[in-house]
Amino acid sequence: MLNLPPEADPAVAAEVDSLVAEHGRDRGALLPVLQEVQRRHGEISDLAVQVVADRFGVPPVDVLGVVTFYRFLAGRRGRHVVRLCRTLSCAMAGADDIGARLERELGVPMGGTTDDGAVTVEWVHCIGQCDRAPAMLVDDDAVGDLDGDRAAETVAAVRARDRTLRDEVAVRVGPTDDQRSP
Repeated sequence: MLNLPPEADPAVAAEVDSLVAEHGRDRGALLPVLQEVQRRHGEISDLAVQVVADRFGVPPVDVLGVVTFYRFLAGRRGRHVVRLCRTLSCAMAGADDIGARLERELGVPMGGTTDDGAVTVEWVHCIGQCDRAPAMLVDDDAVGDLDGDRAAETVAAVRARDRTLRDEVAVRVGPTDDQRSP
């Protein structure tokens, strides 16, 4: 077992242990474990790489190789990820114009995350929706037959749901100490 440095969050190790118990320790389980760490935290930290490597019995460089090979695992992600396809069929159907529209609407370049951490928008190659080009994935949901308006409306709806959910959680949790009256 890996000895964690004193400043390390032991919850990371406990979480990875839980995911390994759920998915198993064979090499085929590595990707689902990393995807879940990414989904829960928005990124795969250096500590998470070390703990995952230890639990799978592989060198950390092997885990880092998987993280950097699969673009969707590398870097910080928003709470929602919009992946716009740019393969030939989507490109010919207007994906570049849709990408430019999303960049304007979100105020970030492709590959970027909005300042509020709500949305990451990025190019990907093939999402298996060539018959519905141009297409994008919004989190895990495919949306096809896009034009600029439909893409922008879809992303705006995701952002609205995100804000509503965050507001509902804030109401359930209640005010913070500095918001309470003395």
